[in-house]
This record gives sequence, structure tokens and C-alpha cells, in this order.
Amino acid sequence: MNENSVKEDKTRFDFEKHWNAAYQKSAITSLGWYEENPAPSIKLIEACNLPKEAFIFNAGAGATTLISELLVKGYENLVVNDISSVALAELKNNLLIPKNAQIKFIVNDLTNPDELLKLKNIDLWHDRAVLHFFTQEKDQKAYFDLLKSVLKSKGFVILAEFNLEGAKKCSGLDVFNYNEEMLQERLGSDFELLKSFNFTYTQPSGNTREYVYTLFQKK
Repeated sequence: MNENSVKEDKTRFDFEKHWNAAYQKSAITSLGWYEENPAPSIKLIEACNLPKEAFIFNAGAGATTLISELLVKGYENLVVNDISSVALAELKNNLLIPKNAQIKFIVNDLTNPDELLKLKNIDLWHDRAVLHFFTQEKDQKAYFDLLKSVLKSKGFVILAEFNLEGAKKCSGLDVFNYNEEMLQERLGSDFELLKSFNFTYTQPSGNTREYVYTLFQKK
């Protein structure tokens, strides 16, 4: 490792430390991104018409309620990822997992993956409020490189991020705002946009956040 790469590693923001602290400091239901009812995500997932055994990947899941909803709906092959071991432990403790369901929990960095690189043939990649935290070009590239490498042909991608009218910071961090055209450009011509809509999310505090929800399919 050369001197420049050592310097880069030392100056790189510690997302793991940040998110572990966030989940340790506050109750899940009071966190600014907590979603009691993940209806917009469910709407797009059901639009994919996937079989219940489809391989679904939730990127940066945190302690989301989406996994519980998917299990209730009968989906049985889920991979749940986050950089925060605290968040995933909390999520795991709150889940009732049916006997026929297989859930794999992977603590790994989406922008510097190792364990995640072993995944193959994902039918659906779901990301709500994760990608927009990656403000550096190299991190964005690493994220999309990973997505493209693990998603199967004809697989689906759901990206729900702060839109151009949305907040510029969240959890004390700068964010990178998107619209559907920017997400299409990142994914490239191998992906087709199937659905897109703006959505106003109401936080536990009563404040609102503006999102763009998109559904793409790999050609």
C-alpha cells in the first residue's frame, strides 16, 4: 500500500462508527428515517411480480420494518445488509422468522465490499435512503459496480433517495440528491426505468423529507 492510499484510508469518513452510534443513542422509532409503514417500497416490490422464493437484497437496511412486512407477505429468501452491526442486531431481535424463510444478515460496507461480492443472481436490489449518503464519486462508483455485479439478468432495482428538492443533510451528514434521470445515468443503458414517483415522507418528529422512488429492470 502506497503513502497516498494510507492517507486516504485515514481520512475516509467512518460510516460504521457513525451509524453504530446513531442506533445506540436513540430508540429506533424516534430515528429520522424510521418508517412505520414501508408502503411505497411494498408497492414497487409487488409491481415486480416476483415469486415468493425470489432472492431479495436489502441494502443498508438498518432496523427497517420492510423485512418484517416481506416475511408476512410470504417472501422467503432475503439478504439483509448494513454497515452497522448494532442496527442489524436490533432488526434480528425484532423479527419473527417463519420456518420456511431463509434470511442472511451481512455486516459490510457497500462502498468497500468483500462479503457482499460473494452474492450472485439477486432478483431484486432494494435501497431506501442509503445511496444518497455517498457523496464521493469513488463511493458512488463502488456502489453501482457492486449492484451491477450481483444482480441477475432481468433483475429489478428499487432506489429511493432524497430528490432534488429534498434535504441536503441527514443524521448530521451531507447527502447527494437525485432525480430519476441521474439514477438512470448511473445505472446505464443496460437498465430500463419502469416506474418513478416523488414521495413526501413524514418523520417521527413530524418534519417531512422529499424522496424520489424508482424501479428499474436490468435488460
